[in-house]
Amino acid sequence: MKRIYSPIYLSLVLAAIFTSCGSQKPITTTDLAKLSLKTTPVAEKDLMRWSHLDLLKDTVPGMSVDRAYNEILKNKKGQKVIVGIVDSGVDINHDDLKAAIWTNPNEIAGNGIDDDNNGYIDDVHGWNFLGNVVNEQLEMTRIVKKWPGTPDYEKAKEKLAEELKGIKEEKQQLDFLLNAEKVIKTHLNKDTFTLDEVKAIVSNETNVKQAKAILTQILSVTTKEKFDAEIEEYKDYVYENLNYRLNVEFDGRAIVGDNPNDLNDVTYGNNNVIGPDPKAAKHGTHVAGIVAQMRGNNQGGDGVAHTAEIMVIRAVPNGDEYDKDIALGIRYAADNGAKVINGSFGKYFSQNKEWVMDAIKYAASKDVLVVIAAGNESYDLDVTNKYPNDTYDGSPEYANNVLIVGALSPSYDTKMVADFSNYGKNNVDIYAPGDQIYATTPLNTYEYLQGTSMASPNVAGVAALLRSYYPTLTAVQVKKIIMESGIPLKNTVLLGEDKRKTNFSEASKSGCIINAYNALLLAKKMAKK
Repeated sequence: MKRIYSPIYLSLVLAAIFTSCGSQKPITTTDLAKLSLKTTPVAEKDLMRWSHLDLLKDTVPGMSVDRAYNEILKNKKGQKVIVGIVDSGVDINHDDLKAAIWTNPNEIAGNGIDDDNNGYIDDVHGWNFLGNVVNEQLEMTRIVKKWPGTPDYEKAKEKLAEELKGIKEEKQQLDFLLNAEKVIKTHLNKDTFTLDEVKAIVSNETNVKQAKAILTQILSVTTKEKFDAEIEEYKDYVYENLNYRLNVEFDGRAIVGDNPNDLNDVTYGNNNVIGPDPKAAKHGTHVAGIVAQMRGNNQGGDGVAHTAEIMVIRAVPNGDEYDKDIALGIRYAADNGAKVINGSFGKYFSQNKEWVMDAIKYAASKDVLVVIAAGNESYDLDVTNKYPNDTYDGSPEYANNVLIVGALSPSYDTKMVADFSNYGKNNVDIYAPGDQIYATTPLNTYEYLQGTSMASPNVAGVAALLRSYYPTLTAVQVKKIIMESGIPLKNTVLLGEDKRKTNFSEASKSGCIINAYNALLLAKKMAKK
């Protein structure tokens, strides 16, 4: 959707639209004119739910969700809205999520029969298109292995070599840290130690002195427990890349039993939407929690949409997704009643992007809004194609039901755009909180995670609220409302890998950050029309 109004003009238009809303007035740039940029860190109690706070009241670029519930939705009843989560799987047994999991009303659980004749046996809570696959190659790795001579082959080969060089260098750094830790453990004859114990080491051995210097520096800024956790994550990252994502010899798909290059081969997967390992469903569980974890129960964070039902489509492995799985997953969600689909995934090579494009257009025909993460490489999407999107190579948008979402950090200053977030004046639609987001993770746990993967479900949650309380609105109208009711900002932010200073209004098509409060007010007005 092309943005017609400049941010300042848009705020004036919004003010005019809402003149009939009594005391409930939208937040505009006029309200923010005297608001100082926030340079102090967000307090821990606020950080856990900063995405629900209000920029005007709390000086953090949240979505005013609490204000929307307290001032607009109080004593009102919305209807259930199904949100399809196309992701790595969801722990549907999480105490803070299980009440919000969609159940297929036309399927009898466990009878081994396709009761609703949709092609998926016992799809009670969704479908798992990955079967027992957890790890997978990146698309560029698959291209190098399987498709020499194709248009993207040389580019993929060059990029793969670059990534392999980088990950091997990271492995050297990892080995250096692990060796230093091993030296200290051996010297002290214990598996764990404190900063004081390391400082107290006296030795003339070169390796011990080097290890002491390294661990002293590390433990001066973090605890041993946090270091252990971070080093384990770093090990996983390095070896998952070496063993799976960048390994041309690995074939994760073999155990599925389908032909991933045949869109008509649809009889594969199973109904285990958690996946073979609950821990591998961490990403999808977090995304689902952002949308629909229980509100006000003093457990973890709060979901954006208390009326949302989560339909789980497991289609995103630990690696790049196959276009076939994404296309069929979107179609599954659209056919089974989802009104919003969240896609917190993406890649920079795609062999069958048309399959996903057609699925998104199919979702549009079913009046489904598709919300997609912009990506986490600090790229300008007006220059670099990221798949999926609603346009490629500067062509006109092929669908009008897609929102592309960039990520905000909890800083109302030059670092407001998360340093990892992709951006684009034409190819990112709006920004939402995506850095340090607290939500559900598998096995009844919670974590802070970051990424445009977290920003996208925040927008999907707001979209679900709009479709819940104003069900006559179409997907296209909901997209229009979200973009036009966002708060337009013109402060200077840092964008891209080079962190260049840019006016925030140039970072996306709308020039706005999403605001649930404003969106609900505009939805009310539009629904009356």
